[in-house]
Amino acid sequence: MDLIQVMKALADETRIRILNILKDGGLCVCEIELLLDINQSNASRHLNKLTSASILEYYKVAKYVYYKINEDTVKEFPFLKEIIEEQAIKLEQCSKDYERLKKYKSSNLGCEDIKEGRVCLDINLK
Repeated sequence: MDLIQVMKALADETRIRILNILKDGGLCVCEIELLLDINQSNASRHLNKLTSASILEYYKVAKYVYYKINEDTVKEFPFLKEIIEEQAIKLEQCSKDYERLKKYKSSNLGCEDIKEGRVCLDINLK
């Protein structure tokens, strides 16, 4: 893992927002898109940057790809834990994203519901 690559990956608000909503566990790409109100292309670009820096790792469940924070990288670069767990939530948008995450998690809906258009979160939180 390369410190410069890690630092470059952190230098974008959308990528900080992604880390913020992944701090409690993995999410599917479609969930990340929904929660951050970003399109698939934008999500993929940012997820690839974070994965290339080894900050995120991914796994597949059936036809869905899930991303989670790479704990080995967090151990190697302890400042990541501070950014993810303490600093990101201080950003207004990250705070709103986290509220959306809590609403989504409490809804007991999932990827199939998103794909079928059955999920409606309060978009005004953005």
